[in-house]
Parts: sequence; C-alpha cells; structure tokens
Amino acid sequence: MQGTHDDDIVESDVELEISDLIEAEKDPPQKMGNPLIEVTDENKKAAQISKAKANEAISDGKFSEAIDYLTEAIMLNPMSAIMYANRASVFIKLKKPSAAIRDGNAALQINPDSAKGHKARGIALAMLGSWEDAVDDLHVAAKLDFDEEIDSTLKKVETNAKRMKEHRIKYDRLREEKKLREIDQKKKKREDAESASVLKDGEVIRIRSASELEKKLNAASKIGRLTILCFTAPSCGPLSVISTLATQYPKAVFLKVDIEEVKEATGEWDITMVPCFSFVKNGKEVDKVVGVDKTSLEKKIAQYS
Repeated sequence: MQGTHDDDIVESDVELEISDLIEAEKDPPQKMGNPLIEVTDENKKAAQISKAKANEAISDGKFSEAIDYLTEAIMLNPMSAIMYANRASVFIKLKKPSAAIRDGNAALQINPDSAKGHKARGIALAMLGSWEDAVDDLHVAAKLDFDEEIDSTLKKVETNAKRMKEHRIKYDRLREEKKLREIDQKKKKREDAESASVLKDGEVIRIRSASELEKKLNAASKIGRLTILCFTAPSCGPLSVISTLATQYPKAVFLKVDIEEVKEATGEWDITMVPCFSFVKNGKEVDKVVGVDKTSLEKKIAQYS
C-alpha cells in the first residue's frame, strides 16, 4: 500500500498480502430487476427454470451463459435474494467483483440474512482489497451458514484487515492529535494577540493600580516579553531615559509605576529607593537596577530579551 501525506503526517506503507488483488472491471452495470413489478406464480416457475439452466451452465464451466440465465430469472422474479446472490457468485468466477458487489447489495437489501449474499460480497470486496469490509461480510456469512470457502477466504484476508485497521487507528489518532495541536496553536495565537493588544510596542505604559499592573504583567508573560518595571515617584522627575529605551527596544514592555499612586507595589516588589528598575521574565523578577544608568539598563535588557 502506498504511503500518503497529510501536511506533517506521512503515512507509512502497510505490509499486505496482495497477490490475489485485481482491478475493478470497467463493464457497464448489469441488468437489475424491477422491484415494483408484480411477481406471478408463473413468473416464479419460469425463474426457477432459468435458475436450473444456469446451474447446468455453471457445471459445464459456461459462466457467461449462466449469467444470462440468472439475469432472466432476476427479471422474472426481482424479489428473490438467492437469484442475485447466485449471479454474484458467478460474477466472482468471471473476476468481475464490482458486478458481484452490486448483486450482493441487491440480495442483502431483499434479505439482510442472506448468507450467500454476504459471502459473495465479502469475497468480491477481498478481490478489490477492501479488507475490513470483506472480513465483516465474511464473518456474518460464516455465522449464518459456515462453509470451507468462507473459512479459507477469511484466513487470507483477516491478517490484511487487522493490519489495515491498526494502521487506520494509528493515523486517525495522529491526525486527531494534530488537529488538537492546531486548535491549541490557534487559541494561543488568539490569546497572544489579545495580550499584545493591551501592550504598546515602543511606548511607556503608565500603571495606575495594582490590578492593572497584574494584568499587564500577565499579558507580557503569556507572549514571553521581557518587562521592565520602572518604579518612580514625583520627586524623580520625568525620567526621559525610559521613553528612549522603550523606543530603542520596542519588544520589551516598559511599565511606569508611581509608588505614591500604587502603594502596594513598594512592599510587593521590595522597593527601598527610586528610581528603581525591576526586570521581569515569565512573571518572575530576574534582576534589579537602582538608579538611572542607561548603559547598565541597556545591558540588562540585552541580557534578558
């Protein structure tokens, strides 16, 4: 079996026994009976005569002739599941599995418990390499009316069916895992976009409350941004260096926190002097600089970005 490719999932080949496989025939569909016609006793008798002639032709190895007689029988009695099942078995002898499958379907539509209908369709499916469907039909046929041909065919196709099922289950699982990963990636991308929307590249964000500070830190952490907390007070002046650094490093997040406005920050971040710069990565403080030293601040930003 040829491997298939599904984005980053490449299906490997399956080792199968395929020596008996044939290609589906390209013949036009065979004649099928009209289930709406009234079937008289005369029709039934005539159908049995045609069936007997078909059996004689089969015994003589004249399979095409047998098909003609069985077709006559089907036209006379289109509600006979056994006629369709018999014709299906002859199509198998002629190596016409598609026709056999059509007749098997017709037989089972009339009588779902037709052992011969399941058997013929199962053998035909196996001829085309539809291993799992073939095994399903043949198991039903064996339960209804076991015979040696069913048993021997099952032995040939069960191994392939098992391998195909294991292969299908494996790659169904891989595709499902891939689908879940894609969902997670889209969710993360959406969350990252939402997080990024509350941050401003190249700008200094003024923090006015502890809850706002927490929100911004969480947003920066979700998208892996380095955050510089600039703790200041009115006495520190404008600190223009912060704006310069924010422009210079647009992917770093600069949060300006006035400790007189956000009083909780002093104790939480152990601020004893201002201006003070805390470097936060993934929600944790990784470094701290006290005082305004642009060179030192730049080195820290480069180190943790």
